[in-house]
Order: sequence, then C-alpha cells, then structure tokens
Amino acid sequence: MTKKIRTHRDLAVYQKGFAASMQIFELSKQFPKEEVYSLTDQIRRSSRSVCANLAEAWRKRRYEKAFISKLSDSESEAAETQVWLEFAVECNYMNRDEAAALYQTYNEILGTLVGMINHPETWVIGK
Repeated sequence: MTKKIRTHRDLAVYQKGFAASMQIFELSKQFPKEEVYSLTDQIRRSSRSVCANLAEAWRKRRYEKAFISKLSDSESEAAETQVWLEFAVECNYMNRDEAAALYQTYNEILGTLVGMINHPETWVIGK
C-alpha cells in the first residue's frame, strides 16, 4: 500500500532534497569566512531553492504550465547546486567523497524532477 501524498512534504523527492540541503548546510559551516557571502551563500541558497520551488509547484498543480515552470526552476537549482559542489571540492572546502555522494543525490533528484516535468498528467489536478 502506497502512502497518499497530501502535501509537498510527502513527496520523496522533496524529502531527499531537504535532507541534502541540510547536509550541505552542516558541511558549509566549515567553509572559510571569506566565502560567507559567495560560495557559502550560493550553495545554501540553491540547495534550499530546490525544495522551495517544489513546494510552489505542488500548490500550482491546478495549472499545468505553472506547475511545470516551478518544477523547471527546481531542476535548475539542483543543477546549480551541483556546480557549487564542484567548486567546493576544487577549492578544498569539501571532501571529494562527501561531495560525490551529494552530487549523486542531486542526480537522483534531477531524474525525478525530469520525470515529473515529462508526465505532469500524473500530478496535475482539476482536469
């Protein structure tokens, strides 16, 4: 028996994105102070935006184009987060293995988002 999805927080992709964002938050506490307004801010913002845009998409399910647009925004933020992970590794701010695991998590998130974008009829309500 599958659990009924009532809110965005019930979505597995949201839960995965939230957990990854919290992990990034904890890891980024170790970034140098001079990065606080650049890399630290950017990676925290983009990782959180994955979830925020998913929440917005969920509430826009009545309007297919708006739903897809917000999912696309979430997809873009996930890809941006992957870029910041690469920078964090190259700047020696983050362990390569930790970053690789997070990068893979964002690949999974991206795959799910693309699936939702390609099949909005599964999610859109009121048609």
